[in-house]
Amino acid sequence: MRVRLGYQLSITALFVAVVLTVGLALVFLSFDRARSITRSAALAFIDRVADHTADRVDGQFKDVLDILEVLRQLQPVETGAILDNPPFYAMLAALLRRHGQLYNLYVGYADGAFIELDVLDRAGPGFRAQLRAPTDAAFRLTVIEKPKDSASRIRFTYYLSPDLTVVAQEQREADYDPRERPWYRDAFLPGAGAITDPYVFKAANLIGYTVRVPFAQGRRGIAAGDILLADTDEFLRSQKLGASGVVFLFDDSGRVVAHPRMSEVLHARAADAPLDLPRLDQMTSIDIARPLNVWRQGGAAQQIFEAADGRTYVAAFRSIRTADPSGLRLAVMAPLDDFFAEIEAGRRRLVLLALGFVLAALPVVWWIGSLLSRSMKALAVETDRIQRFETGGPTREVRSVIREIDDLGQSVATTRTVVQTFASFVPKRLVQQLLATGDALRLGGSRREVTILFTDIEGFTNITEKADPEQVMIWTSRYLAVLSAVIMEYGGTVDKFVGDAVMAIWNAPADDPDHVAHACAAVLACREANRKLNAEFESQGWPTYRTRFGLHTGEAVVGTIGSSDRMAYTVLGATVNLAARLEPLNKDYGTEILVSDAVRQRVADRFAFRMVDAIQPKGFEATILVYELCGELQGRAEAET
Repeated sequence: MRVRLGYQLSITALFVAVVLTVGLALVFLSFDRARSITRSAALAFIDRVADHTADRVDGQFKDVLDILEVLRQLQPVETGAILDNPPFYAMLAALLRRHGQLYNLYVGYADGAFIELDVLDRAGPGFRAQLRAPTDAAFRLTVIEKPKDSASRIRFTYYLSPDLTVVAQEQREADYDPRERPWYRDAFLPGAGAITDPYVFKAANLIGYTVRVPFAQGRRGIAAGDILLADTDEFLRSQKLGASGVVFLFDDSGRVVAHPRMSEVLHARAADAPLDLPRLDQMTSIDIARPLNVWRQGGAAQQIFEAADGRTYVAAFRSIRTADPSGLRLAVMAPLDDFFAEIEAGRRRLVLLALGFVLAALPVVWWIGSLLSRSMKALAVETDRIQRFETGGPTREVRSVIREIDDLGQSVATTRTVVQTFASFVPKRLVQQLLATGDALRLGGSRREVTILFTDIEGFTNITEKADPEQVMIWTSRYLAVLSAVIMEYGGTVDKFVGDAVMAIWNAPADDPDHVAHACAAVLACREANRKLNAEFESQGWPTYRTRFGLHTGEAVVGTIGSSDRMAYTVLGATVNLAARLEPLNKDYGTEILVSDAVRQRVADRFAFRMVDAIQPKGFEATILVYELCGELQGRAEAET
């Protein structure tokens, strides 16, 4: 691989290299001080970080337990008045707002009743998307209860705005029983802790704990909440432990619960891999089994040990008191050489002497290099934009006092203008392909599968025959610009305009394996854009344009036809003829979008179609089935706690 350096950077780097080579050569010929000071400082620092982090995590669990203590003593919780109780819902929302790591609060009862309030955005955008929650919803409220007039439990789901106004609701027979969940069953076992083992919440794809408090007063049950550790991961990342130190949480079974790289590891797993917590050996390349066993057997919480990579490490361990039944532990670990502050301080003072001259002269050197390279950078940017076909926006002419650079700048500006003008008469994607490959435009073509679209405006002649020709051009150009933009947005190429009609191609000149679906989506989007444009036309006193569409897919000859001095990129063949015949048939059937059976067969699982007729177009021997494209099919997903 060829290494290239910028002109300005080369001049500056050469100057810095020469000066620093001489200066720093003197620095690294000096000393190696005693490591006892470094070891003591590292142990003291690690100890402070471990205490601070353990107290922070322990405090988070205590806060949640305090919230649950308040929750279980509320009268609606004890009596089980959970259905149609807005004041109770407001209290749940207030408790959730108090603690940012809770993404829900819920209560499960011994008779199978259940209430849960989720904060939608705390579980990430994927959770909201799974639920298809309204955009203005802030909470999801779920109530499972057996109404007086019902023989079975009913599940009521409400989506609430930030001020707890109901924005959507639904109900169905209950398919969830809290008594079957581990957080409920285990809570009544002898010695059960208030905090469950860590696990991955499938609905949110995040790691956390369930904190629970049982109650026997009134309607017996469990008050609980789920803690997400995403904020804890961020907090652990903020602990500065040199260049490679790390703070993480793990349990007694060796599973990592929180780690600065936890989100990276979870996102890197395969899509079909089971959701599970990573092991210690997956998150760290350093084997901490020996110092960890020493601590578990009553040894020192702060230790220095040698690792297999030849480096010396300092580590500290702590237990999270509130979560002790679930075996939650904290580890702080960093290489000892990250703490050579004393040695590096003396070395740094000597380095500063060498850097002093460099820093004093660097602005001048950089300024000189900037003057020489500014024009060259601008030319590189302009040529790159031309190559990527970004010719829009104001034209910037590059000028320089150096004659050769000034001449080159004028040539680039001329090239930009020529390319921009050329693109107005040739399909944009073809120009982009020519610029990307560097190939010349030649006569000839090749056979390939394409999807062809023809459009036309119904009654265009009657609309415009008495109108001012200049106004017709202005309004029709506006209409064609809207349709062209939508077609290109969905990967299509506008082949030509024939008056008010548009011919567009998919899968040429650029390959598009899903071209049939993209074409169908583009036609539906064109129809919608046409409707919006017609609303503007009506408000501005111009007649509306009702567009008819014909769509067909099949093999055709795609390429360049014409003569050596005038060429046109287009597509020829029976596929084009059939697409052109479909468009005017809309008038006979009272439809807007007609497609062939070939289109329907390719995307029947993604779009809705209606059978219209079986026809035999002029020039075709076979009977063609014709369908109306009605719309895109929609899916549905739902998440459970």
